[in-house]
Amino acid sequence: MNTIFIFGLGAGDIDQLPLGIYRKLKSASPLFLRTKEHPVVQVLEEEGVPFTSFDVLYEKYDTFEEVYVEIVRVLLEEAQTTDVFYAVPGHPFVAEKTVQLLLEAERQQKCRVVIEGGQSFLDALFTSLRIDPIEGFQLIDATSFREDEWQLTHHVVFCQVYDSFIASEVKLALMEQLPDDYQVYVVVAVGSADEKIIQIPLYELDRMTELSNLTSVYVPPVKDETMLYHRFETLRRVIATLRGPNGCPWDRKQTHESLKKYLLEETYELFDAIDKHDDDGIIEELGDVLLQVMLHAQIGEDEGIFSIVDVIKGITEKMIRRHPHVFGDVTVQNADEVVENWQRIKEREKQDRTKSLLDEVTRSLPNLLKAYEFQAKAAKAGFDWDDVKPMWDKVEEEIKEFKNEISKNHQNLKKRMNEFGDILFALVNIARYYKINPEEALHATNMKFYRRFSYIEEQVKKHGLRMESLSLQQLDQWWEEAKEKGL
Repeated sequence: MNTIFIFGLGAGDIDQLPLGIYRKLKSASPLFLRTKEHPVVQVLEEEGVPFTSFDVLYEKYDTFEEVYVEIVRVLLEEAQTTDVFYAVPGHPFVAEKTVQLLLEAERQQKCRVVIEGGQSFLDALFTSLRIDPIEGFQLIDATSFREDEWQLTHHVVFCQVYDSFIASEVKLALMEQLPDDYQVYVVVAVGSADEKIIQIPLYELDRMTELSNLTSVYVPPVKDETMLYHRFETLRRVIATLRGPNGCPWDRKQTHESLKKYLLEETYELFDAIDKHDDDGIIEELGDVLLQVMLHAQIGEDEGIFSIVDVIKGITEKMIRRHPHVFGDVTVQNADEVVENWQRIKEREKQDRTKSLLDEVTRSLPNLLKAYEFQAKAAKAGFDWDDVKPMWDKVEEEIKEFKNEISKNHQNLKKRMNEFGDILFALVNIARYYKINPEEALHATNMKFYRRFSYIEEQVKKHGLRMESLSLQQLDQWWEEAKEKGL
């Protein structure tokens, strides 16, 4: 098995290259360079050192990943017949994807790999920018990153900012969390005689002409707390402070039980914002619901039982587990199959937790919605009508029984309440058959009543009258008018 020797060309010019590496480069054959765009290469050319550069591949392929895979393929093919020498900018273990691919090939016993060092550009960068990485530091590959990867409170360096397209990607991602005029630094050929450090506002990043394979972008840590208000950890710290020894007396005395009503209220206020198509209202009310979640999680943490980490971990695991068609190898054809899979997984998860199928329904649901869920659970077990006609018959039967109870002389309120509840329960069955959520339906009717009654109030006030002095017939005229207006 032949060996691929990997040399690091360092971060600067030939004067910073270790003498041992320099001697090996001069005698290496065959010598391959990932790129010849490096200060050391110019000296090697002047001294007549033969090499093959992979720069042409950057024009041939659309993505860097394809380029790196092709480089490794060529190196492995050469290594089948002889030892191979390969040089990369900086240090081979810093932001060098081809090296990682070659190490994977070594694990698969396709070759041997020997790393011959080289100075990382990070040493020169820390020196030139005068930053201490112990304060918190991140090195991010600008050609491949996720927006949630960096910590705004750390020193952040985006390396491999080759061109304006990559610079634009970095800029747009940063502008999601930072002001457009936030000051960043473009660092070019750090550690060499051609080193340049240019401070610019973030919005100008992709307008720079100093972009090449030797360009990095340094983003200083955010010091202004108000610029961190959008971060989850900031919210978590605020809630912990409110519940802490020097926090808010009201927040400190809250319990899971005392907060229940507020969670319910905030949820219904969110419903109202959604019904009104009020985007700003939805943002605000979602924040209020999230506040309740955070308070409950902080109470759990204060009591040493659970934290928001457990909450997030649990729901993440559940979402992955219940979506095998996305995160696994299950195939589905439509949304109905997704629901069926979800229910089967859910039933397996809960089969040891409940004594009755109906125990799976949350006890604290509004009773109209609870009736709907009870019936839905029973229907899945086969306890349901196939046709709507017997459902209507049941509604008429329950109405008749209620009327019969009302016609009796005795005032048995409990009996009347039970009979009326039977009517509602039977009507919920009708709603379920027609795929109507009874809670949402009643909510819509309540809102409709609110709008029409408010219109009546406006008309009464407009005419200088008092509602108590008007007949139902007079008021009903404005009600009909509200209906005609679509209220």
